[in-house]
Amino acid sequence: MARAAEEVGLDSIWLGDHLLYRGDGREERGPLEVWTLLSALAAVTTRVRLGPLVACASFHPPGLIAKMAATVDDVSGGRLVLGLGAGWNETEYRAFGLPYDHRVSRFEESFEIVRRLVAGERVTLEGRYWSADDLVLMPPPERRIPLMIGSNGERMLSIALPHVDWWNTWYAGYGNTPDGFAELNACISAAAERAGRDPSEVARSTAVLVELDPEAVTRPHGDDQARPVGLDDLPAHLGALAEAAADEAILVLRPITEASIRTVGSVLGSFVG
Repeated sequence: MARAAEEVGLDSIWLGDHLLYRGDGREERGPLEVWTLLSALAAVTTRVRLGPLVACASFHPPGLIAKMAATVDDVSGGRLVLGLGAGWNETEYRAFGLPYDHRVSRFEESFEIVRRLVAGERVTLEGRYWSADDLVLMPPPERRIPLMIGSNGERMLSIALPHVDWWNTWYAGYGNTPDGFAELNACISAAAERAGRDPSEVARSTAVLVELDPEAVTRPHGDDQARPVGLDDLPAHLGALAEAAADEAILVLRPITEASIRTVGSVLGSFVG
């Protein structure tokens, strides 16, 4: 699927950082581990940007997150965007024995360590949840790895927007419509200003739910509040998102298959490549 994405001209590939889903009447399931898979994709692709959408700051110590990110960036030849978030799925926390409390406070400490390390700094920090003692990445990163925040929360934005290059929202966060994105994007610009940033310095990224075959998909509970975009409507939808100031649209395909990727690539034409 990654090679197909490159061949049809898509610009980036993103992988969720999750461990286990179950409950709410849904089939028990889980994806492959994100950092291992990103490293594999870095080795078999040559052009596309790669990133976690988004890496959960609670799943690993911050120094290890930075180390893994620097390794994937090196293997890919400088194609990683490090997306970060605080996590939300309590099921996987409990199953894997990870603390679920104070996720934003944990993120705040982790984020400071990670962002400084991937920028090439040496870090000492003694926090309540995370610490670093004269920590440095060796070998040093070849570049300052770009950062993305995956959150719409006010406190999360206040922590991340002073430093990140990108902001991303999931499609459920704005209803999967251009008008919904424009409204949310205005809030992000205001949050950037409150954080002391020029809003134009923060690129805008949005996930878009795209349905190619309704009969082939088991619809997850909770996501149905966002109506998917049909294949025929996708070019116009992306044009409207661009007018609403989206810099990148990350397509969440139903179903996610190589055939779906090639079909979307053939339909989009001038939007890819």
